[in-house]
This record gives sequence, structure tokens and C-alpha cells, in this order.
Amino acid sequence: MDVISNLLKIISDFVAELIRSIFGFSPFLAELITMGLAAVVLATFAALSFMGLTYVERKVVARIQDRIGPNQAGPFGLLQPIADGIKMFTKEDTTPAAADRWVYNLAPLVIAVFALTTYAVLPFAPGVVGTNLNVGVFFILAIGSGSIIAILMAGWGSNNKYALLGAFRTVAQLVGYEVPMLLNLLPVVMLTGSMSLIDIVNHQTTLDGNPGIPHIIYLPLSALVFLISGVAETGRSPFDLLEAESEIVAGFHTEYSGMKFALFFLGEYVNALAVSFVFATLFLGGYAGPILPPYIWLLLKAALVFFVLMWLRGTLPRVRIDQMHNLNWKFLVPMSIVNLVLVMLALKLFPASAAAQAASGGVLVSPGAQAVILMLINLAVLLVSLSLVGRAARRLRMQEEALLAQRRAANMAMARA
Repeated sequence: MDVISNLLKIISDFVAELIRSIFGFSPFLAELITMGLAAVVLATFAALSFMGLTYVERKVVARIQDRIGPNQAGPFGLLQPIADGIKMFTKEDTTPAAADRWVYNLAPLVIAVFALTTYAVLPFAPGVVGTNLNVGVFFILAIGSGSIIAILMAGWGSNNKYALLGAFRTVAQLVGYEVPMLLNLLPVVMLTGSMSLIDIVNHQTTLDGNPGIPHIIYLPLSALVFLISGVAETGRSPFDLLEAESEIVAGFHTEYSGMKFALFFLGEYVNALAVSFVFATLFLGGYAGPILPPYIWLLLKAALVFFVLMWLRGTLPRVRIDQMHNLNWKFLVPMSIVNLVLVMLALKLFPASAAAQAASGGVLVSPGAQAVILMLINLAVLLVSLSLVGRAARRLRMQEEALLAQRRAANMAMARA
């Protein structure tokens, strides 16, 4: 059982030791080859995940919308991703005559590279991580911003007004939703006292390695807002205004075809899968879990989060751009700031460790009691925020009804005259 649970670590250690034994005359070369091989493995995993997710999402959304989905290419349509790949490889690769060729051609590659780089800091199992950065959370935020640059390059380099409009929407949407995402990562960092993803996972496990209290219990509001922000950051429905066909003819990738378009498609799915992995790591305990191997637990949790993303895509209609910005700046950001301040005060007043109490004072409580306190604070902030929004909506509706009644009365008076 230990061999199965630690299979990834055993394989990675064996390959690393084999490379060191072959290139022992040059430790730097051996380390370089090891890192390159790890990068190839991660890129292959992401590419295969992209193929599988396109099939699974088509099937899931088809079931939600009472359709069949792919069923002709191979048994149960399993060869549909292969057929899509062949189609992309064989389609004509066109470049607009007036495009900025360097910027236009580099944009798909940039978005694919930034999407794959996120996986470098994700811990897949104990001891299995590309690099254990002590600022892993900050690294994910920084790399996530790289897709914004790529989309801007695509919109500007295409020399197309619809593509340029999609690029401008990128700045408004993706940069805007990074604010609530950051504001709801900070409570997790304050709770664990570290920005390392491995430390964050360890905080959600007990000393003997069993699952502890996941952060979604401590911080349900932060988890919810982070998930909403993640959907907006990846440009998926109902926030897919960057590529709204009904408004801007597919947006920033209007002028792309063939494999260049496929790289944009890959970037979207790989980013969405990365959001699922990051959410599972930050709020669901990462690879921690009983009986099953750690990497299986991480895959199951990420699959659950991605299923929620597919559920949203198959259920919700696309929102208007003013609704999207109102949700961000008038609701999520103020609520997140209030929640952040209250969580900071609660962690100051109710520390769960003797070291934290010695550093900042307060009343020492058990981790379970601290989880209940933070959960109640999060739920209270959410309920108060929803009640305030409900009151504002009712007030606005009453004003609109009064205005309609006034216009109706004026029209009737004019009709009598």
C-alpha cells in the first residue's frame, strides 16, 4: 500500500537518481535534464487533460441540456478529441495582411506557456512538486496575469476592431477580478502563516498525516468568491464576454485559425483545470485523504471543482458586461474587504496555537473552535451583504414601478385630453 500511495514520488526519485548516475560528471547538466524532463511530463499531462476535458465537458453539458453529445467518432464518441486535433492540424493557417506578425504569432504560444507554468508549484503528492516556492500563492497570481498579456497581444496584433474590443474587455474583466481573488487568498495566507502551497496543505492535515479541517470550513465565503473570480479569470461562461460571438464575433481570437486557435483553446482549458487544482489545494485539503493514494484524492477534488465549472457553463446564460462589473466592484470587492478585516481580527483575538498567542496575545482556542468562529464570521458577512443587495434591488424596483405608473397616468391624461 505504501508503494501505491507514494508511487509518484518513487518514480520521480528513481528517474532523478538515474539521470544523476548517467550525468554524474556534470551535476548542473543532470539537474537541467531532470527539470526539463519534469517540464515535459507536466506539459504532457496538461495536454492529455485538455483532450479528455473537451470530451467530458461536451458530454456533461449535453446531459444538462438534454442532448446526446459526441457519439459518432469512435465508441461513445471517445475519438472526438482526436478528430478535433486532426481538424486543427489540417485547417489553413492564415495571417491577416495588416497584422503585426511577431505579436500576432507569439500570442498563442505565450498564453499556452503561461497556462502550463502554473503547474510548476502545485503539490500533487507528498514530496512531488515541481518547485516548492515559499511564495507559491504569489507565483500563481503572477503567472495567472500572463494570460492577460497574451490576450492583449492577440487583440492588438490582429489589427481587427472586434479583436481589439475583446482585448480591451480583457483589461476590464481579468484585471478587475484579480482584486477579489487576491482579497480572498489573503485570509488563507493569514490562517496558515505561509504562502507555500505545501504548508497550506499541511495546515489542513493532522500531525499523523490524516485529513484535518479543510479551509472551506474555516472560510466558506472566501472559497465562494475565489471560485467566482476563478471562473471570470479563465473567461468561462457566464463570464465569457472576452469572446462573445453575438457582440464581438469571437473577440480577441477572431483572426486565428488552425493550431493557433487550438493553443488559445488549450490555454482556456488548462487555466480552468489549474483553477480547479488551486482551489482543491487551498480550500479542500489538496492531496490529503484517507485510504486512497494522495494523487488520486487531488485528482478527485479537482474533478469535482471542474464539474462545477461545467455545470455553470451548461446552466447559466451569459451576463451583461455592466452586470459583470457591478458584481465585481459593487459586491465582491467591498464584501471581501469587510471579510478580510473581520478574519484578521478573529485570528488576532482567537489564536489556535501557543506560538500565535505568545506573538499577538488573545484567547487560545482549539483549531475546531477557531474554524467555527471564522465560519460564522464568513456566513454573517455573506448574509448581511445579500440582505443589503436585496434591499437595494427592491428599492430600485419600486422606483421603476413608480416611474412606470407616473408615465402611465400621464399617457392616460393625454388620451383623455
